Amino acid sequence: MARPVIGIIGNHHLINNDYRTQAAGEMNIAAVADVCDAVPLIVPSMPEAVAVADLVEACAGFVFTGGRPNVHPSLYGHEETPGHGPFDPRRDGLTLPLIRACVERGIPILGLCRGFQEFAVAYGSTLHPEIRDLPGRMNHRMPPDGTLEEKFALRHPVNLTPGGKFAQLFGSDVIQVNSLHGQGVIDAGSRVVIEGYAPDGTAEALHIAGACNFAMAVQWHAEWRAGDDPVSRALFTAFAEATHGRLKSAAA
Repeated sequence: MARPVIGIIGNHHLINNDYRTQAAGEMNIAAVADVCDAVPLIVPSMPEAVAVADLVEACAGFVFTGGRPNVHPSLYGHEETPGHGPFDPRRDGLTLPLIRACVERGIPILGLCRGFQEFAVAYGSTLHPEIRDLPGRMNHRMPPDGTLEEKFALRHPVNLTPGGKFAQLFGSDVIQVNSLHGQGVIDAGSRVVIEGYAPDGTAEALHIAGACNFAMAVQWHAEWRAGDDPVSRALFTAFAEATHGRLKSAAA
C-alpha cells in the first residue's frame, strides 16, 4: 500500500523584500517523512488557491506548523493591538476551517506552536498576545541568540493530566519540552481540553473533545529532532498510526 500523504501547512515568506513564497521548515518535512513514514506535502496558506474540500480528499492527515504571524484577534473577539501582530489572514482563512473540517470528518490532525493556537481559536478559545507580560509567567519566547541547538533546547517541564490522552501517550505525567512562543491560551473553548501546563500555568497540550480521530496539539516545537527526542517521537508516531489507519480505511 502507498504511504499516506500528510499535508504540512506552509507559511508566507517574502524573499529580498519582493518575491512572495510559501514554505515549510525542513524539520516538519523530515518528521513527516521519517517518523510518520508518510509523503510530506506542503500546503500553501492560500485559501483562494486551495479549497478545504479538496484538501480533505487529498490528504490522510495534516500538520499545522508554527509560524511567525499570529492568529488575528478578531477571530476570537479581541481588538487588534501592536502586541498581537504580525498577522497572516490568508493562513487564518485556511487553517481554522480546515481544522474544523478534519475533526468533523475524522481526519488526523497535529498542531505545533501556532498550530496549537489555531486549534484553540478554531473551537472558541481566546489568546493573550504576550504571555510573559502576565504576572507570574515566564518568558516562553525563543532565545534571541545562540545556535539552533540552543534555541530549541529543552526549557521547562510540562505537567500532564494523570491518566489523560497525553500522559498515556508519553507514559509519564511530566515531560520536558522546548519553548519558542509568545502568545498563549487565556480561556479555553468548550471543546478544547487542556491536558498539559507549564509550571507558570501556561497551557501546553490540548485535544479536541468529541473528535473521532487524532486531534491533538502542543505549544512546543515537537518537530525539532522528532526522531531522536522520545516525547516528539511518541507524538509523531501516534499521529502516524492514525494517518496510516485512515488510509487503510479509505482503501477498504
